Amino acid sequence: MTGAPRLIRASALASSRRPHRRRERIGMAIAGVPAQRRVNESFEQLMLDFLAYLELERNMARNTLASYRSDLLQFGAFLAERETDAVDARARDVSDFLTELATGNGEARAASSTIQRKAAALRSFYRHLRREGLLDADPTAAITTPRLGQRLPNVLGHAEVRRLLEQARGAEPIALRDRALLELMYACGLRASEVVDLELAQLDLEDGLARVTGKGSKERVVPIGSVAVSALRVYLRGGRPALVGERVQARLFVNFRGGPLTRQGLYKIVQRHAKAAGLGGRMSPHTLRHTFATHLLAGGCDLRSLQEMLGHADVATTQLYTHLSNQHLKKVYFEAHPRATGG
Repeated sequence: MTGAPRLIRASALASSRRPHRRRERIGMAIAGVPAQRRVNESFEQLMLDFLAYLELERNMARNTLASYRSDLLQFGAFLAERETDAVDARARDVSDFLTELATGNGEARAASSTIQRKAAALRSFYRHLRREGLLDADPTAAITTPRLGQRLPNVLGHAEVRRLLEQARGAEPIALRDRALLELMYACGLRASEVVDLELAQLDLEDGLARVTGKGSKERVVPIGSVAVSALRVYLRGGRPALVGERVQARLFVNFRGGPLTRQGLYKIVQRHAKAAGLGGRMSPHTLRHTFATHLLAGGCDLRSLQEMLGHADVATTQLYTHLSNQHLKKVYFEAHPRATGG
């Protein structure tokens, strides 16, 4: 063989049924390449094949793919320092990696939720390698991660929601946009990415419905309340045309130049009005989604219907809001009942 050694692609490796022979072939193909470089290249190819599988066969959302890529690259760098690769990694390597995250090792310690996410990425990665026949044993099979405390998200009360929505007032195009935006988010419980990606063609204001594309490109239909419908009509009639001008623009919500609103732009809009309402330190765009879910449950909505409206794949995710709803009802009770506190 002449010329620089070439790495064997993971897709070619998957054709072999015997993992130990595959590791021998990897070693032969990369002989003479500096240890850290060859670990990085080998790991990167396995990672890219795994991410392609998640995207093409599992239809995983872009944000989740980006998180998995970041987590795996961090693990790959950790393995490179040990001069090993993904195929030869052992349970001790995985455990040491997670322990280093938890203790900080001279840097800021990772939160339990971050460690849980990275552990989930590694489990999924190694399950894929086993399916491909690239290894005999899964080094993540016996790992444990710190238990997550149930940290409940912030939820606004009814008066706080009114105060927030009242901040977006006026007849200027930007004010009309902001009012329609906030009303829609509270009315439908949409994720930030779903709001900014929403197109005009996905709205049916006559029937009060929005066809939303959520995680994994899954579509769902969410009702829009009458107040939000009215705000949207005003925005579409007097706000959006002034912002878009003669341009052809599919997105429902646009910036002051008439281009698509970004997630960063959405965050700034929400923060600006939250600060004006005295809620600046308590909320983000996702707070309106939590508030939507909690208020619906408190009003008698059943869990399965809420799951459908939120676009949760598993009802267990939606069950968090049962606890939030109970907390909300308890707060309302102690604030409203004349004898709740022994007075």
